[in-house]
Amino acid sequence: MSDLVTLNVGGRLYTTSLATLTRFPDSVLGAMFKGRLPVRKDQQGHFFIDRDGKTFRHILNFLRSSHLDLPDDYKEMKLLRREAGFYQIQPLMEVLHEREAEDLASEKNAMLNISLDQKMQAVHLSGPDAPQAYSLGSLTIDVFSANIFCTSGAFLSSLGIQICYFFNGNLSPVCGEGEGQNRLALQWVGAVEGLPEEEYTLQNLKRLWVFNKQVNSLRAFVEEVLKITMNQGFCMDSSHPSSHDFTNTKTVRLIRYR
Repeated sequence: MSDLVTLNVGGRLYTTSLATLTRFPDSVLGAMFKGRLPVRKDQQGHFFIDRDGKTFRHILNFLRSSHLDLPDDYKEMKLLRREAGFYQIQPLMEVLHEREAEDLASEKNAMLNISLDQKMQAVHLSGPDAPQAYSLGSLTIDVFSANIFCTSGAFLSSLGIQICYFFNGNLSPVCGEGEGQNRLALQWVGAVEGLPEEEYTLQNLKRLWVFNKQVNSLRAFVEEVLKITMNQGFCMDSSHPSSHDFTNTKTVRLIRYR
């Protein structure tokens, strides 16, 4: 493999050295160009990576210099964090985490409101291959939803990185699913015993994970979110009528004063 490498990242071409790409051997790029992960090429023979081409500029510059130099008005930190997570460049992820902590600290007072709902949904299975346990070809499942509003967009972005949908065999952060900078809308189902994995995909049923733990109820969701929020300085709003029974209420409200 030549010392100079040309990459096609999402349609943008970058030329760099093999030493730069393999600077962090445990990263995805290090594994690709050390022969531990398969690589693809485009029609021109350039190594192809199906990720955001514009953002890769900052990834590559960090590999070259170990510094993250962003414009003062840079507005795509969420995308950059997601791309850094894909490439698994640990020093870059640590730098981004430090910047995120600084941003969170700069937002002193904040309010977080979570509206919860649960409903039953009939699911009609796909055909004769359905398991014997569902011989009628349908079942009823619990569908959970959570609508989150936070006055701190930085905190909500951080929260969205730690919450993942599991769908079609993949975990993906929900940070791209929000309704805006201060809102995040979630809908998911719990695990259904005996339901084949392909049925979740065919029925478009997403499961939810919070910080590496699967969530199969609203109570479990609230408990996991509380662990994250209270670690970031939030506390229950004592003026809220249901604050005494936060795991069973339909609305959770937290506040942070700094």
